Amino acid sequence: MIDIIIIGAGTAGLTAAIYARRAGRTAVIFEAHAYGGQIINTPEIENYPGIANISGFEFATALYNQATALGAEVKMERVVAVSDNGAAKLVRTDKGEYECKAVILATGAKNRPLGLENEKALVGKGVSYCATCDGMFFRKKTVAVAGGGNTAIEDAAFLSNYCEKVYVIHRRDAFRADAKEVDRLKGRENVEFVLNKNVTGLIEDNGRLCGVEVTDKFSGEKTVIDVAGLFVAIGQAPDNTPFANVAALDDGGYIKAAEDCKTGTDGVFTAGDCRTKTVRQLTTAASDGAVAALAACGYIDSL
Repeated sequence: MIDIIIIGAGTAGLTAAIYARRAGRTAVIFEAHAYGGQIINTPEIENYPGIANISGFEFATALYNQATALGAEVKMERVVAVSDNGAAKLVRTDKGEYECKAVILATGAKNRPLGLENEKALVGKGVSYCATCDGMFFRKKTVAVAGGGNTAIEDAAFLSNYCEKVYVIHRRDAFRADAKEVDRLKGRENVEFVLNKNVTGLIEDNGRLCGVEVTDKFSGEKTVIDVAGLFVAIGQAPDNTPFANVAALDDGGYIKAAEDCKTGTDGVFTAGDCRTKTVRQLTTAASDGAVAALAACGYIDSL
């Protein structure tokens, strides 16, 4: 019987494991892909308190090493279901079944697609959701970034170091991203902002992306921008459907939970970007991880 099973090895999940182990509880983390979550693809982190500058990979690796050094176990298995059996919870993965006293859902969120007809077919053929993963394939080429948040601005800044030109396509004329980062990007000569426009079509040639159609949201006028690559950064979507039986979801698919990280099921908690919240940052993910782990420990003590 495991004390706490944590689903997801991102910032929230790894932080939860650290707090669980420091409280003397056994903790097993299940991860379907790779530890670190979305932050592992961020080239630079400059807004985490106490750390002036660090790469996402370094940050995630440090968290992973800290959690495992304390005795947390990481299993590379996809969790497909969680059942509430009262004092015991049953967690089923693609490789087996495990019993525990408490569960922390820290599944994060995945990149949100544009939803265009041929988008999926062009993934890896000009369409990408990770600039740091695929940016080098477009060295000295023209690319576009779709989005207006911090990820889009970070992606455009990263790409501007390697690409001949970078278009930033945003449906508004104001950005959700940090103003400082937007101003910094505006100072780069090879970056052009395409505002109040939506990407409405993907143009392909011989199975590869060669341009994007953009539509003005006011006039409806359509234009084509010739690009070799399109990096989609329009937000994220949670993947919590397998856990809807133990954690109520809102209309967007996020787990309904307040700052106490408690779901509607005793012994099931949530942490990080997968839950309903206004701010999704590294600091809030780490905070959630700590809160959820301590709440899980308190729950176990009450059994």
